[in-house]
Parts: sequence; structure tokens; C-alpha cells
Amino acid sequence: MRILIVEDDPVLADGLTRSLRQSNFAVDCVSDGAQADHVLVGQNYDLVILDLGLPKIDGIDILRRLRRRGSLAPVLVLTARDALEDRVKGLDLGADDYLTKPFDLPELEARVRALIRRGQSGGSALLSCGALTLDTSGRRAMLNGEPIEFSARELGVLEVLMMRSGRVVSKEQLAEKLYSWNEEVGANAIEVYIHRLRKKVEPGGVSIRTIRGLGYLLEKPGHAQD
Repeated sequence: MRILIVEDDPVLADGLTRSLRQSNFAVDCVSDGAQADHVLVGQNYDLVILDLGLPKIDGIDILRRLRRRGSLAPVLVLTARDALEDRVKGLDLGADDYLTKPFDLPELEARVRALIRRGQSGGSALLSCGALTLDTSGRRAMLNGEPIEFSARELGVLEVLMMRSGRVVSKEQLAEKLYSWNEEVGANAIEVYIHRLRKKVEPGGVSIRTIRGLGYLLEKPGHAQD
């Protein structure tokens, strides 16, 4: 899942970026409101972590513009402004959660996971497709009731496919969810992950079909077609 951090404190921004990447999120980071507004016009994110006291364009204005464009991306406001009126204003403008500085990283990561689940799967941490289940909070998968091991990238691809089960997901959409700006995506990287996933899940009756020219489709048992 892909996250945008909008934070002008370089030490905090670097710490957040490192921590979330270690938790297998793809993370982009910008340091002022003008950059954030430009990026959010052209790209979609599963979550935006937004500071309010930003140079060039204030975080409240970024949030207002984002919602006026019709974006439903979850927004976690992260700020030193702890006055009640600031919290109310942010939430009224469409923020999904509010965390004041200083904060504990475990709490922030828990809120990040909860907001992404809410945006993608209605709040449930458990995804299922036939005999395959994935706990998005604990990052654990089961097939026919037995644990199944995936690499971090494989788990990321599987999570996107399971959240969109029954719908075609393009190679570009998968890459967008899995990689941040500074990561190079090999031409065949997604195909390699799909191949590895097939070998692991197909024994349980779960099918990942290639739809030529469009992408990949995760199907439940009984829905696969030749």
C-alpha cells in the first residue's frame, strides 16, 4: 500500500519514512504544501499523512483542495496544533484521524493500518478468497487452515489482488501500490511475483488469471475459467 507523507521537519519525515518502509509500505515524502498539492492532483494514495503547519500552502488548505477534487483518500492529520478548534476544523474538512506531536510510532502505525483497512475493505483486517485468508494487520496468511509464507513483496501483491478480488488489476496499478518514487521497478518484477504467488496459492484452489493486455484477476474456486 502506498502512503504520502507531507511533513516539513526533515528529521521527523525521515524517521516516519524509514519506519513505514520497514513495515512494507511504499512511501513518498514531500516537504511543503505546494509540492503536496501538485502530487495529489496527479497521483492516488492509500493514505496521506498530513502536517498542518506547512510552508507555501497550509495543511488545512491542502485537505480542503483534496476533498474538493473528490478524493476519498484517507487522511491522517499529524500536527503540533492541539487546540480543539484546530482538530474540529480538520475533521470537518474531511480528515479521517488526528494525531498530535509528540507521538509514539507504534500508535501511528496502528492508526495507519486501521485507516488503510477502512478505505480498502470497510475496516476488516481479514481478507479471504476461498481457502486463502490474509490478516492485513498481522501480515499473516493461511491456506486451508495452514500458515503460508510470502516475501514482503509477494504479500503486497497478494493484498492488492485480494482487496480487488473478482476485478482485473493492471501491472501498473500493482507497481503503483508497491513502489515509491525512488525505487526502480524491473520490467518483469510484477510477473515474477505473480508466478511465485500462483505456485503457492493454486494448490488451495485459488486462481490468479492473466487477462491479456489488461492485468491479473484473483478468482475464487468455482469461478476460474479455462
